[in-house]
Amino acid sequence: MIDLRVDAHVHTAFSAGRDSVSVLVGAAEQAGIGELTFADKVGPDSGWLPSYLASISRAQQRTELTLRSGAEVEAIGTDGWLAFPADLGGLEVISVGLNRLPLPAGLVGPDVVRSLIAAGSVGAADVIEQLVTVTCPAVERVSRYAPILLARPLEFLTRAGIADGDVGAAAVTALAAACRVHGTVVEISERYRTPSVRLAL
Repeated sequence: MIDLRVDAHVHTAFSAGRDSVSVLVGAAEQAGIGELTFADKVGPDSGWLPSYLASISRAQQRTELTLRSGAEVEAIGTDGWLAFPADLGGLEVISVGLNRLPLPAGLVGPDVVRSLIAAGSVGAADVIEQLVTVTCPAVERVSRYAPILLARPLEFLTRAGIADGDVGAAAVTALAAACRVHGTVVEISERYRTPSVRLAL
């Protein structure tokens, strides 16, 4: 069962969001949310992480909501290496995100992948295979440090113009197996509507 009183992936003004921690907590209280996980995007140069964690800690003292300190880390290497911040201390959960696809030649965004597919330089099946090849070891790496959430699963494919129907059973099975082995929670994103009902089931 999906607990609709839990929001497991919220961004603040520290990174990709617009509002402060306290504003988001107030909105969650009004909406009847019982648990909130903050998951701001971090990287090697994110010097604000201590202030971010302190803000969440202060907010926890003023609310009955359960607040979890998390962060979203992007997979940037073909071997599943991630753009970790200098210190992972204080994080209760780490979300694995894939905003660009790591290829041997470097990181590429969905628009570039879409162009490569249109030019016949790469096939949709190749992109799907590469995404799974990167995501599975990324999940394993993060599991060494904290509980994991797989953020916006397969949403990159949608932005790259790859249809849901192109994602075969083998890719879904491999991804699901990696998540199961490493205790990864898979996010069901209302905003991005991913994964689809077919893939989720």
